[in-house]
Amino acid sequence: MASSKSIKESLIKQLENKGANVDHFLILIDDYANYYEREKIAQKDIKARGHIVKARSSSGIIEKENPSIKTAINCNKQKLAILKQLGLTVENTVSDEDDEL
Repeated sequence: MASSKSIKESLIKQLENKGANVDHFLILIDDYANYYEREKIAQKDIKARGHIVKARSSSGIIEKENPSIKTAINCNKQKLAILKQLGLTVENTVSDEDDEL
């Protein structure tokens, strides 16, 4: 699995290729890396504890959806929104193989 550092470097390279590596977009890439890490933590929790977890409520122990599911979904949505804001799509990115030519 890719690390947040390698993803961040890849996104910065894509901005450089577009001539758009300005502070505002670089901050968005930092945000993207943060959401990436949070999503990985949430996915790890889902894998460890499952989709349904036990929780204490006023009526005793109940089963409910693992809150990490919502976290993972929200992080993924934010990552997609950031990519959209950066204008990075499959159609306009340069692969690492293309860089070596």
